[in-house]
Amino acid sequence: MGMEEVLHVGFNQDFGCFSCGTTNGFRVYNCEPFKETFCRGFNNGGIGIVEMLFRCNILAIVGGGPSPRYPPSKVMIWDDHQGKCIGEMAFRSQVRAVRLRRDRIVVALEHKVLVYNFADLKLLHQTETCANPRGLVAISSTAAMTATADNTVLACPGLHTGQVRIELYDRRQTKFIQAHTNALSCLALSMDGKRLATASEKGTLVRVWNTADGQLLQELRRGADPAHIYSLALSRNCDWLALSSDKGTVHVFALSSQVAVGAPGGKGEAQRSDSGEDLAAGAGPGSQGGEAGKGSGATPPRQNPTSFLSIVKGYVPAIPLPKYFSSEWSFAQFRVHEEPAEGGGAAGPPASIVGFGSEPHTIVVVTGGGSFYKVRFDPVKGGSCSQLAYCKFLERQEGVL
Repeated sequence: MGMEEVLHVGFNQDFGCFSCGTTNGFRVYNCEPFKETFCRGFNNGGIGIVEMLFRCNILAIVGGGPSPRYPPSKVMIWDDHQGKCIGEMAFRSQVRAVRLRRDRIVVALEHKVLVYNFADLKLLHQTETCANPRGLVAISSTAAMTATADNTVLACPGLHTGQVRIELYDRRQTKFIQAHTNALSCLALSMDGKRLATASEKGTLVRVWNTADGQLLQELRRGADPAHIYSLALSRNCDWLALSSDKGTVHVFALSSQVAVGAPGGKGEAQRSDSGEDLAAGAGPGSQGGEAGKGSGATPPRQNPTSFLSIVKGYVPAIPLPKYFSSEWSFAQFRVHEEPAEGGGAAGPPASIVGFGSEPHTIVVVTGGGSFYKVRFDPVKGGSCSQLAYCKFLERQEGVL
């Protein structure tokens, strides 16, 4: 057990559970309350991808690590009630990611995304992408819970650097968004597929888009220096966005009423920095000159901080400041513990994923080093989050079936 290494961590669709693929098998955990739901060991057989379907007993797993349990070019459909694989899907190249819905299986390869019918594994659609080693792909999940949902949306890289392809299946439309100048590093859809969050390899900006028309709704700044963004998460109503990066800080941003699903908002398009992402960061709607919320009705109860110089520009509008100084910075922050690097190297921030907890204004963070955090942020004051729970999940054994 001491030699077991984490190869993969991933949340289910509503952040209520997370899965962990290791060099010896895979595990599934409940987030609130924290509990190991089950553990499957394969005698040194590594699992590099574990994809859940809410809390269903059906999972998609892919072999990984130095001694894969299954070929990395196969998706195995695992029924945990039976404790065995009940189907498989073979490909000519390594599987980079898998996404599940009750009616669909989505597989990302290095240069292709394929969509299958869940019931009979029939191929329904495929599209070419630019190089996609991270397996970036997302599909709306609301239809997996309700039979009446009619907003099936898929997002994946396009053929050009920094481009996102949006498939609006129910409308039989395809949209292309030139989201960033640099290559994409992360993307996430809201559960209903109406909102898309993107980040590039530069890692300084996050942009939020309307998938129906490709309009930029809000632009957010993680920081001034480059970073690798590991994960993006939108809250259920799209009023908050969270991200994790290799800097070790989890950031939470307040999203405008224009972004929030079902909330009233202005129709104006957010300003965007088109000069590469290194100098100019466009402010989100209503955040210019430090006057967030004005001109669109009531001032929202929370807003992201902007630079002091943006306030100065409000009084002296003739000053030609770069858009960087009117950037929206994160509303709340939390720093994960540093962990030793693989192979005994120096400690540093671990790879991590972030999601929203079931309780209001809470987030859950899972790291590749085997740590689980639950923290709360103040929805009015923001600032540093308060840690509510922490554990090393590979060391816990209760709840094993």
